[in-house]
Amino acid sequence: MDKIKVLKEFEKSLVSHNPENSGIKPEIIGYGEISIIFKIPGLEGFALKRLPLFNAKEEALDYEEKYKKYCNFLKEAGIKLPDDETFIVDIGRIPVSLYIAQKELPSNSIGNKIISDMKKEAIKEFFERIVFEVKKVWDFNKKNKEKIELSIDGQLSNWVLVGNDIYFIDTSTPLFRLNGVEQMDPEPLLKSAPGFLRWILKLFFLDDVMNRYYDERLVYMDFAANLYKEKREDLISMTIEIINSNLSENLEKITRKDVDKYYKEDKLIWTLFLSFRKLDRFLKTKVFRKRYEFILPGKIER
Repeated sequence: MDKIKVLKEFEKSLVSHNPENSGIKPEIIGYGEISIIFKIPGLEGFALKRLPLFNAKEEALDYEEKYKKYCNFLKEAGIKLPDDETFIVDIGRIPVSLYIAQKELPSNSIGNKIISDMKKEAIKEFFERIVFEVKKVWDFNKKNKEKIELSIDGQLSNWVLVGNDIYFIDTSTPLFRLNGVEQMDPEPLLKSAPGFLRWILKLFFLDDVMNRYYDERLVYMDFAANLYKEKREDLISMTIEIINSNLSENLEKITRKDVDKYYKEDKLIWTLFLSFRKLDRFLKTKVFRKRYEFILPGKIER
């Protein structure tokens, strides 16, 4: 199977603002805040993310290198990742796309889905494992004394439980610092919003969203707050108890009030981001009659 050939044919035929009209129709299996997760014929067994972010192949190569470093650091920290491959697809137009192909894991084993069939005690054990996995990142950072500093988005939907193994799957945004310097240029991630509104996203996204994933307390708070989006508010109090029993000793305990406040602010940021992206899609496809590169979700309940 020539994977790059399949991806080039997909890229050529893709109608990104209306993927159902594409020559090769993607099967969308999940939505992230930045990119979608999908499958296509010819690459069976892989879950794909498409990042159409780059003005030149060199930019894509740089991102690919940082992605691989980030994954390797996570593995050094003891976190299990699915097997993966990366492909840069350049068909002679801008932008150049980077595809991340992860070995597909059972969809009914993804964290936010698997808990629907679990009893509360089993959910408690699962959440304890997630908190333990996230703690590996902070242990890694302390061990490396800030020479290498990893971030992690520990939300429930980023974990997959297969038998006794737990996998982390949200690796496509390689946030890590070397000697205190952020390695990822965040500007490409803002390309899916109108240029004249990007200053607002920079104000919120760069200062708040990027930095939060380096903060142990905020990462755990994000995990608990995300249960509102998953319609499992009933699990938040238990989750806070699990988190507080595993927080580093120097950190203030998390309260329900903290989680509620965090959730409201997070909801505002991502709702704003998606609204701006949809506006950009409208302007490009309906007003300027140009190609829009991103596949966006429909309405997301938060």
